[in-house]
Amino acid sequence: MPTSKSPSQPCNFVDQDQIWKVHVNVERESAKTWPQKWGFLKESYNEEKQESSKMKDKMVELDLPQHLKTRPPTPPEKYIEVRPSPPVPQTTQAFIGWRSAVPELQLERYGRVRCGKKSFLKELGWALDACC
Repeated sequence: MPTSKSPSQPCNFVDQDQIWKVHVNVERESAKTWPQKWGFLKESYNEEKQESSKMKDKMVELDLPQHLKTRPPTPPEKYIEVRPSPPVPQTTQAFIGWRSAVPELQLERYGRVRCGKKSFLKELGWALDACC
């Protein structure tokens, strides 16, 4: 049950209770009148559900050509190799970058990341802040 908005104002519990009773009565009345106003939605939903179940029964499994069939997923163990890590250093100074010192454990396996030296904006002769 909600209380008053500010703690400095006194709360009238009788009024709060009356407001709650009105809300409950409104909910009950709308639950009673819902079938007369919106009951057709329930019937049309049931009809649509029956039609869709009939259509599912009529559907036949299609034989797809080989190039359209999906293959089962390859297990990750087939193409990912996990090697053991080197021993953990004893000091925090040696702990920083201890895995990147080993060439096999570096993140950039395919070489250094290189950015292009040309700029589309420079080629057009536009200012660098033209595309924001």
